[in-house]
Amino acid sequence: MRKILIVVDMQNDFIDGSLGTAEARAIVQPVIDKIKQYEPENIWATRDTHGEDYPDTQEGRRLPVKHCIRGTKGWEIAGEVAAVMPEATIIDKPAFGSVELANRLAALASREEIELELVGLCTDICVVSNALNLKTRMPEVPISVDAACCAGVTPESHRAALETMGMCQITVVHG
Repeated sequence: MRKILIVVDMQNDFIDGSLGTAEARAIVQPVIDKIKQYEPENIWATRDTHGEDYPDTQEGRRLPVKHCIRGTKGWEIAGEVAAVMPEATIIDKPAFGSVELANRLAALASREEIELELVGLCTDICVVSNALNLKTRMPEVPISVDAACCAGVTPESHRAALETMGMCQITVVHG
């Protein structure tokens, strides 16, 4: 079985930029260590991607903090993370969950047995959205999330998202 790692939104704006947190900074090294456990061709990554019109979008009106604007330093995957996954398949996503990611991995799953593991930011928004999206698209594919390699907007919402994923038959690994 081919095991694929999905690195969700390990971008500068979520780590030490406009929406950065101490919890996000704390998972950078664990995520790097996790990436090193996978073959380069089995690493996929998402990148939250917005345009200059972000303030005019529904998300922008609800979260009025410009972030991950295509082409900016904040949009880029953190340098130390990008350095250990130079061959990653990167998918830019305009929303919390990526339909493209789910469709491309479902196509792969139709040709071979796969298992998916997710890590990244933010547990309670983009990680949970992608995990549930993937589980909905591929209910028989084993999916896990490494809690030690994820961080939420708050520690409480991180724990709640992990509980939600667990309830939806996504395996939550603690450390």
